[in-house]
Amino acid sequence: MMYYPELSEELSGIIRNRRSIYADEFVKGDIPDTLLEEILVNATWAPTHKMTEPWRFLVFRGEYLEEYGRYMAAYYREYYSKSFSGQALDEKLDYLERYPRNAACMIGVVLVRNEKIGLPEWEEIAAVSSAVQNIALTCTANNIGSYWSTKSVAIDYVSGFGLAPHEKSLGLLYLGYPSEDRTVSRKKRSPLSKKVTFLP
Repeated sequence: MMYYPELSEELSGIIRNRRSIYADEFVKGDIPDTLLEEILVNATWAPTHKMTEPWRFLVFRGEYLEEYGRYMAAYYREYYSKSFSGQALDEKLDYLERYPRNAACMIGVVLVRNEKIGLPEWEEIAAVSSAVQNIALTCTANNIGSYWSTKSVAIDYVSGFGLAPHEKSLGLLYLGYPSEDRTVSRKKRSPLSKKVTFLP
């Protein structure tokens, strides 16, 4: 059996250095179409039970970034008006409106249930989550930041783009170029001894 230590080390580095990078930590820049296509193709190579491929992606760029910012500000206006007022409220809503603008794009994540095969929903969501992880890892390998927003505002926004009855919005992925002066997360993982049991 062949073992490629250099390739394994590179892959481990990509996996362990992947971090969620929020849109307010992005600097403006476009992702080349060829790279964006590679990111999305890699998503489709996620494991999928019975090859149902239960995913669909919507790519939002350009004016949609500004539209979504306005959508968020309107969506949360009533909610934040309970905690803020006057200038503080205006600043909060302005922050929400500007939030997506530095993203290179947003990707709507849609679960597509296969009604004929009838797999449990959790299996289909697991497959879509694997596809999203493939996106995140491909982004990391290409020095692109990513973040999966599953807040109700993201879910509702994607739901407004003609989803079929057997489809469900799973939120939005933000993709963009990280600012060089951002604070890098140093979060650690629990040791294997706390999470893994080796059976004899």
